[in-house]
Amino acid sequence: MTVSDLITAVNNADSAQGLIDAVEDLVAHVDQTAMTTLVDVLKFNNPGAAVAAVDGLIQLGKPVVSYLLENLDGYNYGARAWMIRVFAGVGDPRALDLLVEAANTDFSLSVRRAATKGLGSILWQDIADENERFQWQRKVLDCLLLALEDGEWVVRYGAIAGLEGLVKSLSDERQREACDYLQKFITIEDEIVVRARCWQALRQLSLAYGLNVDLENLAIG
Repeated sequence: MTVSDLITAVNNADSAQGLIDAVEDLVAHVDQTAMTTLVDVLKFNNPGAAVAAVDGLIQLGKPVVSYLLENLDGYNYGARAWMIRVFAGVGDPRALDLLVEAANTDFSLSVRRAATKGLGSILWQDIADENERFQWQRKVLDCLLLALEDGEWVVRYGAIAGLEGLVKSLSDERQREACDYLQKFITIEDEIVVRARCWQALRQLSLAYGLNVDLENLAIG
């Protein structure tokens, strides 16, 4: 089947499962001409199809970000939530404003989690201006540290993943600041799964950057 045929199949799907199957078939072709159709799927009330569409849009990469930013529907919250997941997956810095806002203010815990985790995958090399890049890294660091105070443990878990990814691009001073904060955080976090994720992040950062982290005295259980 051609991409055109697959797009027609999506538009003509007559059941929820039929739509999911049609979207998955379309996504498998990884074709730019499917972009608008996949974005339209995000507006449907079909989570299974939306998940498949998000995966497909992430595979299409940076061109998707331009299209989504131009067509962001502020009145369709469901579609906006799925778009946040696409922005997080692509890592394009043009979506930084939206991701930072979503990480700290969105009412959906799953959106906040996706945004916090996605902030650790930003392609910082795409910001050519060094001062602008440093300013954004500072803003993202502050955003993720604030997210560690979120009332939902899955968001705090995502924030740790985001911090682990972000630290790789920071200066030595900011790396130290982030690690110091995580070492304090692990002593006050209630959820064992979040503490375990924090310990794992500190271990990886210690091994990768030679940061002085006293892992033996950081209790998980």
